[in-house]
Amino acid sequence: MQLREHRLLSPSLGTQRVLKSLHYGTPGSGEKVYLQASLHADELPGMLVLHHLRPLLADAEAAGRIKGEIVLVPLANPIGLAQTLLHDQMGRFDFASGENFNRLYTDFAPLIQNRLLERLNDDPQHNRLQVRQAIAEVLEAQKPKTELESLRHTLMTLAHDADVVLDLHCDFDAVVHLYTGTPLWQQCEPLARYLGAEATLLAFESGGLPFDETCSQTWWKLQLALEDKFPIPLGCLSVTVELRGEQSVSHELAQRDAAAIYAFLQHRGVISGDAPPLPELLRPATPLAGSEMACAPHPGIVVLHRKPGDWVEIGDPLFEVIDPLNERESLVLSRVSGVLYARELRRYATTGQWITKVAGSKPYKTGPLLGA
Repeated sequence: MQLREHRLLSPSLGTQRVLKSLHYGTPGSGEKVYLQASLHADELPGMLVLHHLRPLLADAEAAGRIKGEIVLVPLANPIGLAQTLLHDQMGRFDFASGENFNRLYTDFAPLIQNRLLERLNDDPQHNRLQVRQAIAEVLEAQKPKTELESLRHTLMTLAHDADVVLDLHCDFDAVVHLYTGTPLWQQCEPLARYLGAEATLLAFESGGLPFDETCSQTWWKLQLALEDKFPIPLGCLSVTVELRGEQSVSHELAQRDAAAIYAFLQHRGVISGDAPPLPELLRPATPLAGSEMACAPHPGIVVLHRKPGDWVEIGDPLFEVIDPLNERESLVLSRVSGVLYARELRRYATTGQWITKVAGSKPYKTGPLLGA
């Protein structure tokens, strides 16, 4: 294993943060897999999962069983991890800019499409390399101006040429669920099985340019733009893995998830040896555009009626909002049928605040599909 340090731009005199990446295997000997944790720095389960994955990878490397390259970034956001306000860690938004750490990555497809016209041919593998080279050229030309921009640039430089990208997150209170591109479901399904995902949300474009989508959507955007000229493969399976809730931090869960990811890497052939049999798929994938984020109709105390993992039908009660000042009691019913895969931790709601998420099977939303 090689440990590499990547210095971020210093935001102020006397300070500088460092991002660290761990590299296993041999570049170019097979698929490249990139895993990062806690891009939203207050979402800690993924950090513990990668802690438990490290010895598994070390043993595999020592035995010569890594048939490619595996890159781990156990802490993807040292900026957010240091952001504490009145004892509360706040790692989702950058204090300096207000920007979400998992938004505003580069949309590469429009930047590289024209330069590819003279490089591509009828060989999909040749075209895969050319697309990655063009992305690398864009990254090399970029000159980050802030610490946050340098963090985004460093992470994307590490991940842009990976065949598999797993971005480990969590929700407030949730079951395991995944976000990935609609064209990638077939490749993603084994991961959903091994992790025991109870929802997988699919979209061609969810909005906001999150990290995982930036890694993968370039490929299908180029497919659509150039399909009558050149064969473009789907060069990156990129998945946001939501490892339950913020309080789901235990050795038992982390060891289970690390073993599931290891099994998936065996299934992909990145680690040699027989992968465990594929478990049953708990839930079919559903469109992100069909997911309902049920919101509070007015301020008040939240009384929850359903927990993560529950199946709900249209019209089933999800939660109540009680306004004790004005004697208002509002019962919020589900507008879709599906699994309730996440809910808020806080029990006081402001008007319009989301409280529960239910994975409906029929798309009905347009525009940006992710929350702030």
